[in-house]
Amino acid sequence: MESNLPGQALTYILVAIVCVLIGYFLKNILGRKRMEQATKDASGIMELAKREAETIRKEAQLASKDLLLKMRQDFEKETKDRREELSVMEKRVLQREENLDKRLDLLEKKEKDFSNRMEQLAKGEANMKLKDEELTKVLAQEKERLHAIANLKEDEAKQILLRRLEEEILNEKAARLRSMNEEIKEVSDKKAREILSLAIQRCASDHSSETTISVVPLPSDEMKGRIIGREGRNIRTLEQATGVDIIIDDTPEAVTISGFDMARREVAKMALEQLIGDGRIHPGRIEEVVEKAKAELEKKVKEDGERAVIELGIHGMHPELVKLVGRLRYRTSFGQNALSHSVEVAKLMGIMAHQLGVDVKIAKRAGLLHDIGKVVSSDVEEGTHAIVGGRLARKYGESEEVAYAVESHHGEVEMNTVYGTLVSAADAISAARPGARAESMETYIKRLENLEKISNSFKGVEKSYALQAGREIRVVVMPEKVNDDEAVIMARDIRKKIEEEMEYPGHIKVMVVRETRAIEYAK
Repeated sequence: MESNLPGQALTYILVAIVCVLIGYFLKNILGRKRMEQATKDASGIMELAKREAETIRKEAQLASKDLLLKMRQDFEKETKDRREELSVMEKRVLQREENLDKRLDLLEKKEKDFSNRMEQLAKGEANMKLKDEELTKVLAQEKERLHAIANLKEDEAKQILLRRLEEEILNEKAARLRSMNEEIKEVSDKKAREILSLAIQRCASDHSSETTISVVPLPSDEMKGRIIGREGRNIRTLEQATGVDIIIDDTPEAVTISGFDMARREVAKMALEQLIGDGRIHPGRIEEVVEKAKAELEKKVKEDGERAVIELGIHGMHPELVKLVGRLRYRTSFGQNALSHSVEVAKLMGIMAHQLGVDVKIAKRAGLLHDIGKVVSSDVEEGTHAIVGGRLARKYGESEEVAYAVESHHGEVEMNTVYGTLVSAADAISAARPGARAESMETYIKRLENLEKISNSFKGVEKSYALQAGREIRVVVMPEKVNDDEAVIMARDIRKKIEEEMEYPGHIKVMVVRETRAIEYAK
């Protein structure tokens, strides 16, 4: 047993060495494999990282390209918008330059016309002086001839010379008047037509004639009996409280309110509608509801006035004037509502004032207030509605231009500003629109009779005819009593007399006809 121990130990050692060697070799082989696998994995990770980096780089490039494209588009859009703005501004500047050039040309033309007129006036004065000298010489010669030939007295000679002189002056006056009228009319008519046509085109309004009745619908015919009341006490109370006539007839489910005062009719209508809706109809309730309706009407009047002022862009008007403007809603002239008419006149005034280069704000104020005197003229003893309107304008702080325009628009006060003429023109345009005003047959016939009466009152008139619904008066004169020059003067005098004695919407054309005929019969 002891002899075998070293050999066993040696065997164990060899076995251990072999195991160690085997383990070493195995470890090297496994390590290499692991190294190869790690290297392989690392290269894969590196390849993946490269691909991801490449992908990120491409995405970044695309994103930068998109951003650059978007920035470029935004820049181009902004540049385009700026160019359009510059183009619009350039057009406006060019338009203003053209307008300025036109105004400069117009001013130069007016200056040239003015200088020509001054030269003509200077020449006319010189000619008048020469004619005066010639007339003096002629008078002296005629005086000597009359004394020498006819042996006339000095007074008789003076009368003859004065008659001749009057005839010559009359002929010269008529000739100069005709030429000046033709020249002024040619220039002024052209400009006036342009201004008026532009104003009419830009201010087109609808009109409806106001009537003297209002109709209130009823829920049933049974309500008629309740409105009448026992022995008619309800309807009598309502008529006394409102000052209108309540007409209850066979018209189904309707009651008619009749009255010339629109404000009273409106109060009666509002009160009756409230009573019908409430159902309680008795004298005490009627008086209470009528008072409430009057208060509500005052509120509506103020709102109507404020609405008209805001619509026209007028600021700083006295509250009392605004209230009076609202009260025009319940007044009419030949069926035309006074407030609608005043607003239209103000708009026309603004357009014409802009064309003439005068203050548009003053023009609009004058147009809106031109009939304000109609609201209170019935309460004032002295003055027409134009005069009363001018006083009201001054009383409530309006400028003198506005006050003068209001009181002069019917020619009762001399038109010393352009605004009075504009108010008169705009008033005539608004009143002359087709359908704007309705006239009764009696008023229409009376106007025709007055026109013919005025024309026939002149000496030498054979017959006169009112034509075109009173828009024209044609006067036929006797040729042996009225010559051509006197016919021109007669037309002017008839026109003046018509303006002084009559009131009418629009314009009236005066035509004087002088005709001579030579008749022979061949046998």
